Amino acid sequence: MTGSWMRAGAAAAVAAGLGFGPAAAQPAATRAEIFQRLIDCRKLGDDAQRLACYDAQAAAVDQAEAKGDIVVVDRQQADQVRRQAFGFTLPSLSLFDRGEAPEKIDSVTGVVKSARMGGDGKWVVELQDGAVWAQTDSERLMRDPAPGMEAKIRRAAMGSYMMNLGGQRAVRARRVE
Repeated sequence: MTGSWMRAGAAAAVAAGLGFGPAAAQPAATRAEIFQRLIDCRKLGDDAQRLACYDAQAAAVDQAEAKGDIVVVDRQQADQVRRQAFGFTLPSLSLFDRGEAPEKIDSVTGVVKSARMGGDGKWVVELQDGAVWAQTDSERLMRDPAPGMEAKIRRAAMGSYMMNLGGQRAVRARRVE
């Protein structure tokens, strides 16, 4: 029986890691059905029935996670996704905004992997993390971007971004990949 309680506790820890607070704090409609069935086990008054429910539902959650039907993400992983998506407007990222208010990301720093000048005379810069940023203004850089150069990108006015390459004057940019 100790293992059963441990599995139920592990499932609860998974739920806590996802940022789910008390049942009243999150509307049931925002939860995955399989997770909601686990939470509903708490409503059972009989200890044996509640334990059997937790065992069955914890096993179902474990199996669904192993098959990829659900994904368990902790706060640190959610923050990493937000950083990787910096510069994109993706409404689906609100899925990671449960629980405490997430840290607002206003800038990221990376390292240039490659850079090329497009036919329009503007730079396209790929960072080592795979993000690709394209210059949108016509400002000229004193030094060409090169692999290993530091890139700092920050939010600017009206949804735009400023990209600073190797400590030079910042240019306007947008995320393309």
